[in-house]
Amino acid sequence: MKTRIILDTNFLLIPGSLKVDIFSEIDRICDFSYELHVLKESEDELERIMSRQKGKHREAARLAKQLIKAKHLKTLALNQKAGPSKGADQLLLESAARDTIIATQDKALRQSILRKGFRVIMLRQKKYLQLVK
Repeated sequence: MKTRIILDTNFLLIPGSLKVDIFSEIDRICDFSYELHVLKESEDELERIMSRQKGKHREAARLAKQLIKAKHLKTLALNQKAGPSKGADQLLLESAARDTIIATQDKALRQSILRKGFRVIMLRQKKYLQLVK
């Protein structure tokens, strides 16, 4: 069975903002079979960044959208119960599981996932990725 790796919005912005190839880095640190996914909410967030931001933020979001398409990332539309829609971070926290790794730069989200006992991929020293258990 393949491990599911879900890439958070801020993680997808790394190639455009810090020039780090997150895909080859994921290959380097993952010695197991995996599938890369992105939340529908993250794609929506990238669209908002592209329409509202200027300069490097807009370009980083544009590159992230191109990479999602080029790398054939699967989009997850997590079922949302009736009521107020949840943000991408809350959905990521709820989707953390034994067979799922969350790739994020959000410190609070990362700590919450690790407290639950699940794995996280994060950027270290602005140049390489690390899998934290």
